[in-house]
Amino acid sequence: MTSPPPLIPAPESIELHEGVEFVIEPDTSIAVNGPESRPVGEYLAGVLRKPTGYPLPLAIQPGGVDNTVSLTLTRGRRGRGGESYSLGVGVSGIDLAADTPEGLFRGVQTLRQLLPAAIEKTSDGPSVAEPWTVPGVRIEDRPRWGWRGSMLDVARHFIPVAGVKRHIELACRYKLNMLHLHLTDDQGWRIHVDRWPRLSRHGGRLQVGGTSGGYYTKDEYREIVSYAAERHMTVVPEIDMPGHTHAALASYPQLNCDGRPRSLYTGTDVRVSSLCIGKEVTDRFVEEVLAEIAELTPGPYLHVGGDEASQTSPEDYVAFIKRVEEIILAQGKTMVAWEEAGRAGLAAGSLVQFWNNGSGAPSGFKLARSAVERGQKLVMSPSDRAYLDMKYDITTELGTQWAGFVDVRRAYDWDPSQFIAQVDESDIAGIEAPIWTETIADVDSLEFMVWPRLAGIAELGWSPTGRSWDEYRMRLAAHGPRWEAIGVNFFRSPHVPWRNHANES
Repeated sequence: MTSPPPLIPAPESIELHEGVEFVIEPDTSIAVNGPESRPVGEYLAGVLRKPTGYPLPLAIQPGGVDNTVSLTLTRGRRGRGGESYSLGVGVSGIDLAADTPEGLFRGVQTLRQLLPAAIEKTSDGPSVAEPWTVPGVRIEDRPRWGWRGSMLDVARHFIPVAGVKRHIELACRYKLNMLHLHLTDDQGWRIHVDRWPRLSRHGGRLQVGGTSGGYYTKDEYREIVSYAAERHMTVVPEIDMPGHTHAALASYPQLNCDGRPRSLYTGTDVRVSSLCIGKEVTDRFVEEVLAEIAELTPGPYLHVGGDEASQTSPEDYVAFIKRVEEIILAQGKTMVAWEEAGRAGLAAGSLVQFWNNGSGAPSGFKLARSAVERGQKLVMSPSDRAYLDMKYDITTELGTQWAGFVDVRRAYDWDPSQFIAQVDESDIAGIEAPIWTETIADVDSLEFMVWPRLAGIAELGWSPTGRSWDEYRMRLAAHGPRWEAIGVNFFRSPHVPWRNHANES
């Protein structure tokens, strides 16, 4: 009996049609049924043309035409909505249908995984992996949770636009839909603010270790947001406050309670800074910065950090977080904050990001449960499972280990809805994998720490429960050739039986 294709994330249901397959040939075309589905068709054509060398013309026409990959936007007629999709592969063609463009796009990612790994080849000229065969399947699929995120810390070490875009393109292949950008911290301020220009020009000059840093102009930030949106990912910008603000304090001395200038900070300690709470200039700073970030960001979320603010008194902290929430609500946005912000008694509807680990401070679990009781949902990012900057094992050169080692199995083999007592499936907005960059200075190092663990996190956020590590690791092995074809510097875990050739499916 034919084994199921090694899809990640695993779909809700899959039916195999043995002896049935569709072959993409030189005269195959791509059909869409209107202008809303056309961008997804163009994306798919862009994926397929270079490795196949085929023209794959795009046309607006009904589905069901022979030798055609048909993308049909059903506009709610399927009744499943959101990111759900149906995918059928027969001898005469492929039919992909969804109620929304997002659903079509998620289905395209499944389709590309049904093709040989060489479909991911990015160099010029057709690949040698022919024929381009897609196995006969019928798939019905939808996500477990609506928030499936990857967080990039671009503050400790700056990641240029090209590196962020590459990360987006890789992440979207695994149906991730949130890009959380940690834009500011003690070591650097990475986004330009017109009314406070020294934040980027001075506060963004350096990074960990004292090497040259950088920042995104507003146009560069818009470029990232647009690139993500084309791949149906929402950018969630984080302006960390009131702690993790040394770069701001060094840029504008008046934000310090004593008004004295500070030198730029390039170390890796935490809990070393705080805005001066209650100062008029601080209030104006917060309002104006968040207003500009909100104006730049079409997505519904603003993340304000709020973690590790031990240099702020408890009373000032609560007052500050409450005021920040008011500002964000006035901008028409939803506030997201790390779990410590739950001490301020946030409004129902705000999101709390849980980051404590299973053996860590019990206060994090208490704050998470309290947030749920007040009507907030949790974004699950436990550090001993989802932090991708934790070392894989004792031999890993990059990363840290304050939350313990997080090997590929540990990152996958847990259930977010079972992690915190008295927190259920419906209390969770989703899952997110942060990567902090104290030790990560380039894209090559970033990808080594991210992949393959992020694929497992993506499956936890999308797929139904009931998967086993032993079954998953066999599917994961088939993705090695795909990453090789793209040139990803992934960690070859000794616990995964990796395949070695990009021409394997």
